Formats: sequence, C-alpha cells, structure tokens
Amino acid sequence: MDRFRRASAAALLTAVALAGAVGGAAASSGVPAPPSGERAHDLATRPAISAHATARAVAAWEEFRIHGSARNVTSGTPVTLQQKQGKRWVSLPATIRTARSGEYSLRVKLGIKGENALRIVGGGAVSPVVRTTVS
Repeated sequence: MDRFRRASAAALLTAVALAGAVGGAAASSGVPAPPSGERAHDLATRPAISAHATARAVAAWEEFRIHGSARNVTSGTPVTLQQKQGKRWVSLPATIRTARSGEYSLRVKLGIKGENALRIVGGGAVSPVVRTTVS
C-alpha cells in the first residue's frame, strides 16, 4: 500500500512539472494566453449579429438586401434595420424574424441620397455598420 502511494505521488509530481514546463513555454513564446474561464464563457454566449449588403451603391428606392446571421439568439427573434440619421440611430419599418439557423435576409429600399450607415439590431445584439450609397 505504501509503495502505491509513493508511485501515485511521483506520477502527480511529474504531471505538475510537465504542466508547468508547457505553460512556461507558451508564456515565453509570445503567444497570448486564452481569456480567463469566466470571460471566455461570456464572450462565447454573448448575442451577436452579422450584416452584409448585397449592393454598395443603388439608385433611390432600388431594392437590395441585407443578410446575415444571429448567434446565441433564439430562433424567431425579430431583427430590425436601423439607419443613422444625424447623430441618432433610427429604427426603420423593416423587421424580420431569424430562421432556425439564425440567418435572416431583409429587403431594403432607401430614399435618402448619399452614403447611408445601416445596422441590424435584435436579441440584445448590434451588428457592425454596413454602408450603402444611394444616388
């Protein structure tokens, strides 16, 4: 029994020494350490929405689409198109629900000429800004 304890203790010390050597090598190699457990979990479960326009430039009232996908959002969640007007983001009457896969595709027609900054909001997430020029 005593021999078994000594063998187990030796194996444990070897495992600890190897873990320390590997951890030290990673730290000295300039590779950033992964986020702490709590922070990584928060980032992984935070709602997120992507947005992509099918056209960078359109004529006034010409239809194009903004499509993307929502992650960590319940399927069927409504997502709404917003347009930057001056310093404010204004919700437009363009809303669609996400599919089971989290994807969406929204038809858009804009009348404000010039560069339009657009984004999608829903489920506690905000997409990156998409820019489309209307002539």
